[in-house]
Amino acid sequence: MLLPVLSWLCAALLAAVCGGALPEAEVTIEVLHKPFLCHRKSKYGDILLVHHQGYFENGTMFHDSRAEGDKQAVWFTLGIREAIKGWDKGLQNMCAGEKRKLIIPPALAYGKEGKGKIPPESTLTFTIEVLEIRNGPRSHESFQQMDLNDDWKLSKDEVREYLRKEFERHGYPPNDTAHENMVADIFAKEDENKDGFISSREFTYKHDEL
Repeated sequence: MLLPVLSWLCAALLAAVCGGALPEAEVTIEVLHKPFLCHRKSKYGDILLVHHQGYFENGTMFHDSRAEGDKQAVWFTLGIREAIKGWDKGLQNMCAGEKRKLIIPPALAYGKEGKGKIPPESTLTFTIEVLEIRNGPRSHESFQQMDLNDDWKLSKDEVREYLRKEFERHGYPPNDTAHENMVADIFAKEDENKDGFISSREFTYKHDEL
């Protein structure tokens, strides 16, 4: 937690010295194919089934889901940082059957550290085809309603407040004992790493509901 805070402070100081805000990294998006009919578009919280190929700046391919491993398309949940940030940004508002080319800067890929065969500070290009879009097991919108301080995790107080409001909305009187029992049960089941919080990934992503 300390490193992200220090990075943010350094960026803020640099912006102040330069007299302006630092530009935010962006994903370059090129639509390669779009189906004639589009019944729905992808949004945060949806589960996407995708095939993808990844390339370095020199054009060398480093991954092809159609040729490597079990050669199967992969499911991932959009918008909860399950994949790199560039995917979360670049795969919004897509149709099933749509194919895009994404050019992703290091800040939205693997950054200064790199990962595996990805060197540090690598700009990556992906061609990604969305085969199927499903509703997420739990919506991103619901998580945002509960996440009162926007820190991408739910505390017991936040879940307790959400339950209280839901009781009121449905016409039930407050029941502190019931709320406490429900909160305890929710955290016992959902707080997988037992850190006292339910992260966005723990809330929205459930393999057995695919």
